[in-house]
Amino acid sequence: MADIFISEYHNYPLVSVYIDDKLSFLSLVRESDLGSVYLCRVDNILDNLQSAFVRFGDGKIGYVPFKSILPSCVANRSISSSKELRQGDEILLQVDTEEIKLKKAKLTSHISVSGQYSVITLGRRGVGASLKLSEDVRSLLIAEIKKEYPALLAECSNTLSEAGFGVIIRTESAELPIEEAVPAIIADIRSSLNELEKLLTEGKKRSLYSCIKKSKMGDIDEHILRAKNFLKSREITDYKVIDESVVYSIKQDIKKLLHNKVWLKSGGFLIIEQLESFNAIDVNSGKAIDKKKDSFLKINYEAADEIFRQIRLRNLSGMILIDFINMKSKEDTDKLCSYVKTLARKETVHTEFIDITGLGIIELTRNKNDKTLKEVLQNNTDTVDKP
Repeated sequence: MADIFISEYHNYPLVSVYIDDKLSFLSLVRESDLGSVYLCRVDNILDNLQSAFVRFGDGKIGYVPFKSILPSCVANRSISSSKELRQGDEILLQVDTEEIKLKKAKLTSHISVSGQYSVITLGRRGVGASLKLSEDVRSLLIAEIKKEYPALLAECSNTLSEAGFGVIIRTESAELPIEEAVPAIIADIRSSLNELEKLLTEGKKRSLYSCIKKSKMGDIDEHILRAKNFLKSREITDYKVIDESVVYSIKQDIKKLLHNKVWLKSGGFLIIEQLESFNAIDVNSGKAIDKKKDSFLKINYEAADEIFRQIRLRNLSGMILIDFINMKSKEDTDKLCSYVKTLARKETVHTEFIDITGLGIIELTRNKNDKTLKEVLQNNTDTVDKP
């Protein structure tokens, strides 16, 4: 049994998913600059950091690495290289990472536009596809779209030929019958290219600091779509969308996510530490007293399920190090690694198994798609309950 709930948590509209009465997905609806496109002003060039500080929006400051600057995005004059950028230049940039604590927002001129079946990115080249697509479908779609790629590039030669664009085929393409997929993806790419061309041509004519394209982070429909995509990744199609909050104790469930200790049904527990440069998760046997040969493997399996739930709900990203309970059997360790890889492939936010170290610590990376739950709630400390 699964339900999508639209409710509110203090000052935030909230979309949550409960599967079998357990919180499995959480998305706070809030205003955010992530993904927004601005006409920015270069305030300072830092050659030693290979970056430029820029001003955008209502007095906000961010930085853009030289490698993320496309000459075609400079609005006030023509340049052939990012090395020619100078103070006072006006440049179209997209917010790639929000400001967090003392870290400034990171911007890029590799502007991305998402469609229903594809994502195109300015300044990239070639065609790729989501790793969540089956290998056969993935290979077929990449091959077919590659055939059309030169023609698509030629169609927008006046505005994009210098920078070019790259294509990523989205997981949603798998919903289409194979005979309809290629035409639908091509049409989707064309629509996104038209939007990108409009951003570049009209954006350069706008007044300095203008927001050319607003982030969708404040759109509740976007968060409901994410919830539906999450259920789809679990192959769950039978669910209801309920606009109320009294059925589940969402307030208590969120409060638990602010604690670093998480108990498991077996009696084991997790310790989750969100650090500046990485996230560390430690699995402990705790009160688990089963002394059978495979008990540690079972606890580690249970821990792995809960770890991915916690990563998703807390929205952890970057490097994630997991110290599972040590097992003497290499066969059991291999089984655990295989299980972790399976769980990673199910995540809607790209999560990758990197390696297991000599000390038995599993390394994951997870793409950053927003601030962590803790970072979002820290901006609302006057009203949010303390753990």
